[in-house]
Amino acid sequence: MSPSPITTRTTVVDGLTIRYAQSEAQSDRPEALLLSPWPESVFAYEQCWPQLAERARLVALDPPGFGGSQRRDNLMSPKATGAFILRVADTLGLDHPHVVGPDIGTSSALFAAAAQPGRFRSIVVGSGGAAVPLELTGVLKEWVEAPDLEPYRQMDSAAIVNAALSTIDGYTPSEEIRADYLKSYAGDRFVESMKYARAYGEQLPQLAELLAGIETPVRIVAGAQDQVVPPVNGLFLHERLPNSRVDLIEGAGHFCWEEKPDAYAALVADWWERAGPPS
Repeated sequence: MSPSPITTRTTVVDGLTIRYAQSEAQSDRPEALLLSPWPESVFAYEQCWPQLAERARLVALDPPGFGGSQRRDNLMSPKATGAFILRVADTLGLDHPHVVGPDIGTSSALFAAAAQPGRFRSIVVGSGGAAVPLELTGVLKEWVEAPDLEPYRQMDSAAIVNAALSTIDGYTPSEEIRADYLKSYAGDRFVESMKYARAYGEQLPQLAELLAGIETPVRIVAGAQDQVVPPVNGLFLHERLPNSRVDLIEGAGHFCWEEKPDAYAALVADWWERAGPPS
């Protein structure tokens, strides 16, 4: 088996140890910040990495409390994570990057874009909660709407993560990557990470009010057969963002970046190309 093209490292931002990975820098290529989906990590981009690395200098980030990054309780919400992403970008010297934020990265990337207009060259999001009222199904709906988290504290986090990964159609993570995902959410890390999605009810209405002011080009990419975050979430964003388009990948479910990596990477790379070369 060939080694993963992704090698992780850490840095400290606002006192938190944050894990990230980066590709080789190229002076003639733009920078791109990739945000980890949940319950995965930067390794979720393994299949897309070679194709995307041909187009940009990649920096993949585990947001606080996700993947291999340290948690702080007051950061476990979309708005707070969005502000933190901007601080990470400052720390890593990413002045005007493209941003890719599937799943939970959808809301935090858009909050960040609203907070600092013009900071991002382009944005690709999707497969994340966005609609108001909430339009979620399956286990995600249960996680968000559960009266309290205590029952989940009694559950085996590995069983929860493995159950989520079992829904990825046509792709099985390597044992090394699966081990990283399980370690990333071991102990209380999974149940604490649930607080991010449980903030949707309060914060997605706030985000909805900001969408019309986000001028950054936004491409919304999701699986047409997503059984967790229905495509209506992407359409909700598309109807309110002034400079957007939506693409639903046929034959893909929630984890479209792994189920259809070539199609996903092609859509991301095309959006980067449309945004133009670095100034």
